[in-house]
Amino acid sequence: MALNYIWIAFFIIGFLVALGKLIFTGNTQIFNDLVNAVFDNARTGFEISLGLTGALTLWMGLLKVGEKGGVVKILGRAMGPLFERLFPGLPKGHPAYGSIILNIAANMLNLDNAATPVGLQAMKEMQEENPDKESASNAQIMFLVLNASGLTVIPVSVIVYRMQLGAANPADIFIPILISTFFATVAGLISVAVMQKINLFDKVVLAYLGGLTAIIVGIILYFSSLPKEQVSTVSTFAANFILILVITAFIVLALVKKVNVYNAFIEGAKEGFTIAIKIIPFLVAILVAIGIFRASGAMDFIISGITAFIAWLGLDTQFTGALPVAIMKPLSGSGARGLMVDAMTNYGPDSFIGRLACTMQGTTDTTFYIIALYFGSVGIKNTRYAVGCSLLADLVGLVTAIFVAYLFFG
Repeated sequence: MALNYIWIAFFIIGFLVALGKLIFTGNTQIFNDLVNAVFDNARTGFEISLGLTGALTLWMGLLKVGEKGGVVKILGRAMGPLFERLFPGLPKGHPAYGSIILNIAANMLNLDNAATPVGLQAMKEMQEENPDKESASNAQIMFLVLNASGLTVIPVSVIVYRMQLGAANPADIFIPILISTFFATVAGLISVAVMQKINLFDKVVLAYLGGLTAIIVGIILYFSSLPKEQVSTVSTFAANFILILVITAFIVLALVKKVNVYNAFIEGAKEGFTIAIKIIPFLVAILVAIGIFRASGAMDFIISGITAFIAWLGLDTQFTGALPVAIMKPLSGSGARGLMVDAMTNYGPDSFIGRLACTMQGTTDTTFYIIALYFGSVGIKNTRYAVGCSLLADLVGLVTAIFVAYLFFG
């Protein structure tokens, strides 16, 4: 599905909803809100890109140091057997393998500032093998969907927000998030594998995925054994320690290979700055369209409809109070974060809705932001089925979050 159609759909739906409000209620303020949303989101898109400049410059420089020091090749060889099956369009030993595993590892540790630059590097390396430069390749789609599914082992940011708002046990959403995000990632992986006819029953694939599952279970058991007040402290330390360890390993290996670390860093840093500038128009475009959709009240209509339908089925509608986070999450990370805080403020951080909103926030990533960022960085316009598979992963993760929340907190 081309970004062109997504962009137009947000605009048209937003305009029609606003027009309906004007006709039936005479509320002229609605179009003032739309105009404000356009300019506010245009500024937000620019500010996000500007804010990424420092992180991109730093991590692209470090990646170049790691690449010349042999880190990328080491990771590529370690994960090569699995990636050769999940990314059959990439040649054996391709440098993108190393960037992909670094990105996935950073996402699992909730290290956004590290994950994004590495992900952009991976997308750039995969683009070199892409025969149609404006259409997403199979490898790029698989990579993007795995990112959109947002596999997060340590949801530090959500825990911090709960601490700030006075939750009795801020880390009590840790295991629910881990379970729901794992289901989202598996759903995304399976959906792309079906579209690309990848054999997930291959012995190598089963071995790697089984190992990952065992690691996830082990992490769950370990953190379950900790006192709840220690979960946030231990997870934050682990994330920061691993991050510094990775940076140090890059530099040490480069020194061992007698690489000029400073020159290598500067070489990569220049690429990071160029990418940060390149993504500005793509982010501004998609965020402005999302802003129109939000400001028009289209989201409120959707939530009201879902609530009415659930009530008609005779089911519990308690969870619908957290649905704004679920609907906003694929559209805007900052918007979903704001709605999560709003839910905790209105209902309480230890309420069912407050905890469910936090679980939803940590379950998946911001699909349309990732699409605009990653595909935009290499000039891809035709996303093919990437949006559909990403949204399916979002749906599975968010539905799982609801069931898990009832299990843990209901």
